[in-house]
Amino acid sequence: MSRYHDIPEIESGLDGAELRIGIVTARFNPDVCEGLLAACTDELRRLGVPAASMRIASVPGALEIPLVLQTMARSGRFDALVALGAVIRGETYHFEIVANEMAAGINRVGLDTGMPIANGVLTTEDDDQALARVREKGADCARAAVEMANLLKALR
Repeated sequence: MSRYHDIPEIESGLDGAELRIGIVTARFNPDVCEGLLAACTDELRRLGVPAASMRIASVPGALEIPLVLQTMARSGRFDALVALGAVIRGETYHFEIVANEMAAGINRVGLDTGMPIANGVLTTEDDDQALARVREKGADCARAAVEMANLLKALR
């Protein structure tokens, strides 16, 4: 029951035992992306998602993530998806273009397909900021994917 005692609350939960999770990870900025992937898969396992129920697709960089997410979402093989990568500011305007287009693409895929997608693509000023966030962000995305998959199942 919710704190609003007279209104039923839809429960989601963090039990991943029955879920199928797809992960799309960029290869650009490999130290950051490998750290995100390790943290995410470790947390998914902790939440009960079997390794056999996870699939990882790797792409060259952040701009390629939305297309692969869209293909995975439309496949019907997954309950939730996770996007992992890093866009680190450089000295040109390219950072803004990549960060904005990637984020918009991920959001569009989720809304167009109804697939929950945890966005774990870091956008930081430098490598140190990105590396400092990999463990927390990777694990957060695993929890968000499991919770949202369970919530959408409960809503259906």
